[in-house]
Amino acid sequence: MAKKQERQFVVGLDIGTSKVVAIIGEINAHDQIEIIGVGSHASEGLKRGVVVNIESTVNSISSAVEQAEMMAGCEVKSVYTGIAGSHIKSFNSHGIVAIKEHEVTQADIDRVIDAAKAVAVPADQRILHILPQEFIIDNQSGIRDPIGMSGVRLEAKVHMVTGAVSAAQNIVNCVQRRGLDVLDIILQPLASSHAVLNEDEKELGVCLVDIGGGTTDIAVFTQGAIRHSAVVPIAGDQATNDIAVALRTPVHAAELVKRQFACLKPALTNGDAHIEIPGFSDRPGQQIAKKYVSEVITARYEELFELIQQRLVKEGFADQLSAGIVLTGGGASVPGALALAESVFKMPVRLGEPKSVEGAPEVITNPALATGIGLLLYAKQQQDMGGVRLSSSKSGLFSKMRQWFQTSW
Repeated sequence: MAKKQERQFVVGLDIGTSKVVAIIGEINAHDQIEIIGVGSHASEGLKRGVVVNIESTVNSISSAVEQAEMMAGCEVKSVYTGIAGSHIKSFNSHGIVAIKEHEVTQADIDRVIDAAKAVAVPADQRILHILPQEFIIDNQSGIRDPIGMSGVRLEAKVHMVTGAVSAAQNIVNCVQRRGLDVLDIILQPLASSHAVLNEDEKELGVCLVDIGGGTTDIAVFTQGAIRHSAVVPIAGDQATNDIAVALRTPVHAAELVKRQFACLKPALTNGDAHIEIPGFSDRPGQQIAKKYVSEVITARYEELFELIQQRLVKEGFADQLSAGIVLTGGGASVPGALALAESVFKMPVRLGEPKSVEGAPEVITNPALATGIGLLLYAKQQQDMGGVRLSSSKSGLFSKMRQWFQTSW
């Protein structure tokens, strides 16, 4: 009798400022990821993407993972997790080597990538990603896969992403205290791009704007490769705080108001409609016009979009985005966000809903789950390339993580 094939799972853990989301995917018979478990819990241990309370973060991770396990009917042993925050830095680099046998091999590619990453990195930072943009052989540019090509000199242009050692280690510590292995840590906008962008958009030029709770992450793609990434310290939590201050109401009440009544089109809001806003402690609540709430949130989103537009102009990408802007993340679902973004960016804007996975429609099309689903797709891609293993294995912490904290640059 043939041995039954072992089920393979992959787990994404999105540890965000406002919530922790665990997503379990199974590799089905069609070699596709099918979402079989989702868990979510409010995050109280992070501030702008960085862990500030270990115990609270561990509790949030435990609750989210347990929900996902119960839904999926399996036990999670290892995860892929994202990282974000203002400590993230990125830049482009360039490496050159001689082709040893006059025909490019994998060893030549490894050497030229090593040459490209031979740059000074601050002592408190470690390299998260080295993402090839293009290869050049004897001044012939635009090469995606140089293996087997003839030449004398090989060059590589890469996009490098670094993050604070302490921030990455704290994420690992939190996950390990839950009894889980971290297989890899992935930049959150890079993960989201796997879930919501298609190859045509990356080729034509597109900017991904992932609006989270504590930060907004952007990633610019042109000619099929990532060219720029950055973190903007304005996101959904700032809009909530604006409401709390403007309306003199507790933060938790302001969050409920934002979720239920937020709209970025004040002119279209019924000026006569009012909502009840709770007061502090024993103070009575008050009636506030919905239009006023809309004006408060719109001002914050305008500031966010204008900051991103200024960065695109500064980096020289404003005229290279033929595919426009893609908004994703929990903050992208606010009514009126697309219209407001189009008025600021002066280019097409669409909502980035996850794709390329199977499962319940309300899960796989939710922009708030883009990072979590993107982590699964990233992991599957690495497995297909013969790199990182899937979660069916029980081995220890991914070797790359060990190198981060043991190797000095």
